[in-house]
Formats: sequence, C-alpha cells, structure tokens
Amino acid sequence: MAASLGPLVGAIDQGTSSTRFLVFNAETAELLSHHQVEIKQEFPREGWVEQDPKEILNSVYECVEKTCEKMKQLNINVANIRAIGVTNQRETTVVWDKTTGEPLYNAIVWLDLRTQSTVERLLKKVPGRNKTFSKFKTGLPLSTYFSAVKLRWLLDNVEEIRKAVEDQRAMFGTIDSWLIWSLTGGKNGGVHCTDVTNASRTMLFNIHSLEWDPELCKFFDIPMEILPTVRSSSEIYGVMESGALTGVPISGCLGDQHAALVGQMCFQDGQAKNTYGTGCFLLCNTGQKSVFSEHGLITTIAYKMGRDKPTFYALEGSVAIAGAVVRWLRDNLGIAKTSQEVEKLAADVGTSYGCYFVPAFSGLYAPYWEPSARGIICGLTQFTNKNHIAFAALEAVCFQTREILDAMNKDCGIPLSQLQVDGGMTNNKILMQLQSDILCIPVVKPSMPETTALGAAMAAGAAEGVEVWSLNPGDLTAVTCERFEPQINPEESEYRYARWKKAVMKSMGWETSEGPSNGDISIFYSLPMVIFVMSSMVMLIGSKYISG
Repeated sequence: MAASLGPLVGAIDQGTSSTRFLVFNAETAELLSHHQVEIKQEFPREGWVEQDPKEILNSVYECVEKTCEKMKQLNINVANIRAIGVTNQRETTVVWDKTTGEPLYNAIVWLDLRTQSTVERLLKKVPGRNKTFSKFKTGLPLSTYFSAVKLRWLLDNVEEIRKAVEDQRAMFGTIDSWLIWSLTGGKNGGVHCTDVTNASRTMLFNIHSLEWDPELCKFFDIPMEILPTVRSSSEIYGVMESGALTGVPISGCLGDQHAALVGQMCFQDGQAKNTYGTGCFLLCNTGQKSVFSEHGLITTIAYKMGRDKPTFYALEGSVAIAGAVVRWLRDNLGIAKTSQEVEKLAADVGTSYGCYFVPAFSGLYAPYWEPSARGIICGLTQFTNKNHIAFAALEAVCFQTREILDAMNKDCGIPLSQLQVDGGMTNNKILMQLQSDILCIPVVKPSMPETTALGAAMAAGAAEGVEVWSLNPGDLTAVTCERFEPQINPEESEYRYARWKKAVMKSMGWETSEGPSNGDISIFYSLPMVIFVMSSMVMLIGSKYISG
C-alpha cells in the first residue's frame, strides 16, 4: 500500500481553538490521516485572551506522534513524508528566552483587547489621530488586532521581558516563529524566522520592500534585534530535530487565512474565499498589485511561493467572532451541550423572530475597526426563546460576511458571482444556506474541508529542494463541491440586513480606555452605594452609643 501512494506531505495547522497534524498525498491531494488536540484559552481579565505557548508546542508534538501511529496502523510508511508545512493563527504574540527556550509570558491571542489604552496612547503621536497612518506601508490600521501593539504592551508591563531584551536574550515571534524555532532545535540552534504573510500582520513590516520597517519599529519602540528573519512562504527553513519525523524539512509557512486561499486554489486575480473558524476571514487575490481599500478592508500579502518568486497580495475583511459565538452559547450560556445542538436549535425554528445578535465581544473589526463596540442581543420579546437566539447567532455570522463582501465588491469594482467557503463552521448546513440567502449569491463548499492545512502542505511540497507538489494550474487536482443557492427573495434579505445594520450601530461606543485599569469595578464608583455604606456605619455606631 505504501509503495503505491507516492510522496506524502504533512501540515501542522495550529489554530485558536485546536492544533492538528494532517498528512496528504502530494500527487492526489487526498487526506490520508490526521490527529487533533483542543487548546485551552485563558481569560485572566475582561477582554484578555491568552494561551500557554508550551501547551501549544506540546500539542504539536502530540498530534505529529499520534498521526504517525495512525499511519502505521493503516500500513502507510511515514518515511514517505518528504516535507512539513506550518499554518497558524495569525497576530498572536509570543516572547521567549533563547537561552532557556522558555516563554517569558503567555501568548497574547489576536482577539485580546488589553491593548486598547496602548492604541489610544500611540494615536496621540499621530497627526490628526489617523488610525490608517501606516496604511501605504503595512496595509493595516492601528488596532488592538495586530502584533506590534501586543508586543509594546509586553515591553511596557512585563519586567521579565524588559530584562531579557536588555540582556539580549529575548526573541519575538508569532506562533509560526515559536513553532519553527522550537521544532528545528530551539535553544540548540533553532531557526528564528517567519514568512511574509505572518510578518505582514505585525504592523512592523513594509509589504512592498518585504523588510522590517525601521521607522515603524521606532514609532512602536520595538528593538529590531528581537524580530525573526523574514522568508518566503515556500522554502526549506530547517529540519525536524526530534520525534517520529526527525530529519524531515519544514518547508512551507503561511498564516492560516493565506493558507486557505492557496488551498482553495485562488491563484488568479479576483478569486476569493471565506473561512469560517473562530473568526471569519474573506480574502480576495489582487495579483501582484497591492490594492488599498476605501471601505474598511485591509491590504495583506497573500503568499510568495519561493525566494525568487513574485509576491501576491490580497484584500481582506476580518471578523473577530464567528465560530466563537457558537462556543459562547455552549460554554457561557449553556443553552446547548455541543455545537451541533446549536445548529439543531436554530433549525427547529428557522427564524430569529426579529431578534438580532451582534457578537462584538472583541469590538468590531472590518469594516468598522471600532474597539469600543460590545456584544448586544436586541429585538427581544416575551416570545423569544433559546432557539431564536441560536438562529440569530448563526445569522450574525452571515450578516458580518455580507458587510465585508459589500466592502470588497466596492473596492474591486466587480461583484463576486459566488462565494467559495471553508473552515469548521461550513459543516453547518443551516449556516451555509443562510449565508447564500443573505448574500443573494451561491455559496460553494469543497467536499474536502481541510483547505487551510492543504494550502500549507502545497507550499511545503512545492519548495525548492522538495519539489513533490506541482502548483502549475494544469497539474492541480479538480475539487468536488457542494453548492447552496439563495432560497429567499432579495427584498426579504435586504430588510433583514438593514435591521442588522441598525443593531450594529447600537453596539458601538460602550467601552472607553478610561475607567478602572484592572478591569474590576469597585463598589465605591457607585455614589448610592457609598451613601448606603456610610449611613449604615453611622447607624451602627449610633446604636452602640445608645445601648451603651
């Protein structure tokens, strides 16, 4: 059996909620085996989201070993794995000690909001408080979302990191850098690098010169010596130094949304895909030309498939909360025990009955970039029940996609005639049909949903020195798809979308950077409570005096 399979390529897919290792046949793109481990998220304070970098690394080792065990049970020779690609949650920030190999603080996750006051402080340095001051260098607005402000917060607030920087022991990286450094030897010669797609999400990287920008590093006061070397998305970075795949080259690296663009084979100008994971991300390939949005989208590097290959760019609409809203209904509200049960609750009613849910748990990303927004559920009546709220939550994912698709159509000038989709949430048929209804265009889902991991595997297999996967258009395997067509009239879709926009406006302006810095509201911020406490004390003292 092993002899007939030909060369294989592995992919490490390290996401916000889980880590996976998947193995593909390089000739047919068939998924042969995989293993998945869920990752914990920590919420030490309101708006803070952290993960343990050591847990993330150990989950990668576990997934690789368990997948290799499964392959042996299937009589597939793991020695046929010729390369490994890495794809990762983007922007999540790690700083570690290169002498011990230990993280100096938890990873600050992309969703984290603790840096809102850092953003406000930095904006004061910008003429006119213009959030898009670096747009033509980085493609990004100044936001809590991107790595530079997270790194600035760590330098301002973690003494251990400041000292490590002074002692020249500190290394910074996004999750890809932390993993590649650790897997290629760590403190014993590990390779400290990132690729252009992940670098383009830091706000420190010039997406035209493809170099760290000294002026931006000075603006954020980031020492350039702690930054990783920037490489292409497809080249040999180093080799695995331990475990079942020791000696296998790591030769592909892409941020998760860029990997999904590759996995969906969106190699032509104007092709787009939408990934439904923890968040929701719509990317449109703009070719070798960087297009700057006038409607709240960001410009990012799509991929660069080799050191001497051209750089391709994309427009992106980023939504913070998609699958996370289902997890919130399950874990925080307890209205369902599983994600599948949320789908069933929604299916049982088939309507939100006028209830609208804006899940702005981490503020609003594209097209608003409004960190002051918070989640709201509105339009409630005595008739509303958990089924309607479940339906409204799924509908919210679709409305958010509609907003970024509208912005993309305006920027590109040519409306998409269909939407290619991928990600874990696309298994939810109610959601996919809702999405088609709200967009008024067909939604197309590949039968093999692991397009993010596939994209990383393709980059790794195509790398110079590996060359087991051809990216020539004529050699790419045709993908079978499931298609969802609109089933409601456009007037109803527009009516519901207008009501959603009204709800979005009501979600804004809830939070400011002022107020208690530790996130705990003291009772003494309440004047009535102060009066109550003081009067109670007076009465107590008075009663003792009278009785005595």
